[in-house]
Amino acid sequence: MREGLDQWSFVLVAYAVAALATLVLAGWSWLSMRRAERRRDRAKGG
Repeated sequence: MREGLDQWSFVLVAYAVAALATLVLAGWSWLSMRRAERRRDRAKGG
C-alpha cells in the first residue's frame, strides 16, 4: 500500500471543473448576447 497521495486525480478534476465552467460561461454570454440583439432589433423597430 502506498503512503503518498496521488495528486493527479485532483489535478484532473480541477482541469475538468475549469473546462466546464468555461463552457458554461461562454454559453451564458452567447445567450445574453442573443437577448441583447433581439432587444436592440425591437427598439429599432425591425
